[in-house]
Amino acid sequence: MLTRRLFCGCLAGGLSLAATAVHAQSLECAVFTPERQKSTAPDDAIARLKAGNERFTAGKSVNCDLMAQVKQTASNQSPYAAIVGCIDSRVPPELVFDQRIGDVFCARVAGNIVNTDIIGSLEYSTKVAGAKAIVVLGHNSCGAIKSAVDNVKLGNITALLKNFQPALATLNKADGHRDSHNNPLVQKVAEANASLTAASLTKRSPIIKALVDAKQLKIVAAMHDITTGKVSWLS
Repeated sequence: MLTRRLFCGCLAGGLSLAATAVHAQSLECAVFTPERQKSTAPDDAIARLKAGNERFTAGKSVNCDLMAQVKQTASNQSPYAAIVGCIDSRVPPELVFDQRIGDVFCARVAGNIVNTDIIGSLEYSTKVAGAKAIVVLGHNSCGAIKSAVDNVKLGNITALLKNFQPALATLNKADGHRDSHNNPLVQKVAEANASLTAASLTKRSPIIKALVDAKQLKIVAAMHDITTGKVSWLS
C-alpha cells in the first residue's frame, strides 16, 4: 500500500532528481566565459568532449536556448577546445560532441589534414583565444582516405590527396591489397592519418609545442564511427 509518507518521499525523490537534471542542463547551457575557460585544464577539456559524445550516443543531448547563447557570446568568445575534422556530412563535431555556440573552434577539410592555414587557425585558437585542447577527429569509411588508397587523380583533389602519403606509408604486405574496398586497410590508414596529423602539430608549430610543453594544451587524435556515433580515442 502506498502510504502518504511513502508517496511524499517518492515525490520528494523525484523532484530531487528532476532538480539535479535541470541543474546539470543549466551547467551545460552556460556559455564559456574567459574566467571559465581559464579555469579549465587540458584534461578537463578532453573529459568534457568525451562526456558530450556519451550523451550524443545515448540520445541524451542537452537542449539549450541557442538564441540566448548567441546574445551571450556576441561580444566575446572563449571556446575551451579546437577540433580538426573532416567535411563529411555525417561527422559534424558540435553535434558529435554535444557542444553548442561558443564551446569549440572547428576547422573542417576533407580527410582532417592540416596545412599552414589550419595550423595558423589552431595557433589562434590556442595561443590567442585560449583553447585548452586540440582534437584531430577522423572517421571510418572516409571518402578522402579511400581516394588516397586508390590513388585518384582529379583536379585539385590530386594535390589534397598527397597529404595522406605518410599514413599510406604505414601499410605493409600483411594489410592486403591496396584497394578502397579493403575496409580494414582503409581504417588503418584513417587512424594513422589522424594520429600522425595530431603528432605533426608540435613539430610544425613552435607556438603549439610551447603550449604543450607548458602543459597548457593537450593534443589528441580520435576516430568517429559513422555507424554508431561513438568516438574512440587514439592517444
